[in-house]
Amino acid sequence: MTSLFKTYIIPFLVVLHFSFAYSQDLSQKEIDAIKNKIAFDINFAQKNINNNEYYKAQDDLDQALELAKQINDNKSIGLIYSKIGKLNYILEDPEEAIKVLVKAIEKQRFSKDNINIAETYKTLGLVYLNYKKEYNSAIDYFNSAITIFDDKDLHAYEAETIMYKADAYTALKSYTIAEELYEEVISISKRYQNNKVLSSTYIKLANVKAALDKLEEADSLANLGFQIAEKNNFKHILNLGFKIKSQIKEEAGEFQSANYLLKQHLALNDSLLKAKRSYLAPEKRLTFMFDNHIDYQKEREANLEKEVSSSWLEKLTTILSIALITILSLLTLSLYKNNNIRLKSNNILHKKNAELTIAMEKAELATKTKANFLSTVTHELRTPLYAVTGLTNMLLEENPKPEQVQHLKSLKFSGDYLLTFINDILQINKIEANKVDIEPEVFNLKKKVENVISALNNSALDNNITIHFEYDRELPENFDADQLKISQILINLIGNSIKFTKDGDIWIRIIKQKEAGDNLEVRFEVEDNGIGISKEKQQNMFESFSQGSIQINRKYGGTGLGLSIVKGLIDILKGKIYLKSELGKGTTFFFELPMKKSHQEIKVSKTNFFKDVDEIELSNIKILVVEDNKINQMITKKILNKMKLYCDVVDNGEEAVDMVKINNYDVVLMDIHMPGISGMEATRIIRTFDKELTIFALTAVTIEDKMQEFEDAGFTDIIPKPFKQEDFERKLFNALMITDKKSS
Repeated sequence: MTSLFKTYIIPFLVVLHFSFAYSQDLSQKEIDAIKNKIAFDINFAQKNINNNEYYKAQDDLDQALELAKQINDNKSIGLIYSKIGKLNYILEDPEEAIKVLVKAIEKQRFSKDNINIAETYKTLGLVYLNYKKEYNSAIDYFNSAITIFDDKDLHAYEAETIMYKADAYTALKSYTIAEELYEEVISISKRYQNNKVLSSTYIKLANVKAALDKLEEADSLANLGFQIAEKNNFKHILNLGFKIKSQIKEEAGEFQSANYLLKQHLALNDSLLKAKRSYLAPEKRLTFMFDNHIDYQKEREANLEKEVSSSWLEKLTTILSIALITILSLLTLSLYKNNNIRLKSNNILHKKNAELTIAMEKAELATKTKANFLSTVTHELRTPLYAVTGLTNMLLEENPKPEQVQHLKSLKFSGDYLLTFINDILQINKIEANKVDIEPEVFNLKKKVENVISALNNSALDNNITIHFEYDRELPENFDADQLKISQILINLIGNSIKFTKDGDIWIRIIKQKEAGDNLEVRFEVEDNGIGISKEKQQNMFESFSQGSIQINRKYGGTGLGLSIVKGLIDILKGKIYLKSELGKGTTFFFELPMKKSHQEIKVSKTNFFKDVDEIELSNIKILVVEDNKINQMITKKILNKMKLYCDVVDNGEEAVDMVKINNYDVVLMDIHMPGISGMEATRIIRTFDKELTIFALTAVTIEDKMQEFEDAGFTDIIPKPFKQEDFERKLFNALMITDKKSS
């Protein structure tokens, strides 16, 4: 046996190896020829499917698959698997269809063949809808297909898939949802003149209307669909139409008409079933296989004639070859048995992988929807908040009556609280989406913490709290780090301690942990002797909207977002945070951050915005305010007037462009969302004839997500609404100073 293995099997494997190497070294011309043959086989298979020659189509696809595997053409392999899966669906073999379609998805995802993967999703949905009766799974696959078809503007395919999705909801008896979906399909089908889908949808919608007791509408819709199907000889749709119309007539009490239509349905249905059975009959397959076998036998007989005329040596070679093939067959059979379980496991894994992919796509869609929702809601909230905060500040500055001051301060507090809440939600959203960047700058850490404590000290005094600050003497004061994020962390943690402490103390400590050259690890501690946190609640303290209890929320207020923001910012800064607390005894938050020591001197400069009137001729400054909201127009104009600046006001983008053309403005304050052309578009137009004009985007949109769009449109800078008076004055002053220097 060993001798036989060496004599025959090793040479056979060598030949096999060189054969494989040959397939790897095909020229581009040969590869192109194979690709053309694959495309030809696929097209021919589709024609055979259309002509109900399913077994011939299967043979064409098998040949194409063999060629595609030969050149490792994943895109073609995925398409062929998809068509084989569709063929298995037609041949009423759902299990094989699912197995092959899952393989198709794997290949199509790898080759990024989005259009064909959508068709595969649709076919999988049909398998689960019509054979497995797992309607929710079918809807998931249809949704995935619809998303891709819509993205690629393939509306005809999208309409058909939405129709199937509505079929699934009809099967679930969710008639209201199905009704809305069918009406959407009718609208798309009319637009793109897809009569087959249109006629089918009319009839299916009629069925849903009947289920909702809208019999007159149902009868009218069924007739519309039936007329289109009859005109175009859509026999399967006519068959469905007879059935649905019969049911509607029966519901309406017109039993004679119902009986007549039912007989029409049964007759046509029987005819269609006979035709389908003839296409799928085993005899048809045997005939096809027999024809192929005759061709094989002719080839075999020709080979036998050659063998008879050959020498005894050739006969011996043939016998040995047969023996070799037999041995290899036995080895193959053994391998098959050993690998059979693995293959079944792989099929299950492929299926689960496809399901996970669907789940991932649904999660991505949900995330995108959430981001769009937050962007829209925050814009809609910021716009009226601009009016609330602006008017409140104006009223407080206009010598209100003593009894009105407290009311105005309460109104200002409520506006500031709502703005803080909106900003917290946006901050969480940005952290979750990994859209927060580290922005290091040189600053004095000790002074920064002292400033934070000073800003929060009034709130501490209101609760009769004493704040103690300890700064490690061995720790340098100047660092190159993101001071804004560190301030946010400390403000949230110290503010949290103030909120939950009465008549007590808060200790802030900053300690050097490690040092390696200019790189240090700094430990921050915020300790209080407030109400403390229970062990159970500590586990969820860093989750969004998490507070101790509803009672605590009502008593102490707050959004429950502060600690979640703290955790997210510390993670971004590559630090760690810890919590130690005991009910009734207080809480300690301590976090460690890697920071870099700075050797630069910090220069502090103060600008007295618009106080030194001699620095700039304010009377000569021309400002254009572009804002469609009348209240916001009035607020912005009053703010500018108090700064001794005057402005023109227009309420749309077209007028803004015209005004800039005929006037020499120094600054334009441009709103974004307006009737007609938007502020973005107006700015793009202005930049075609004026590159130097200072244009500020005065907007309530979430600027972090839109920064690139603002820059591309040509804005000089952005002032988010509602803005802080100091920030507004600083940006305006700096812009006017630059303009004044250029003109001089």
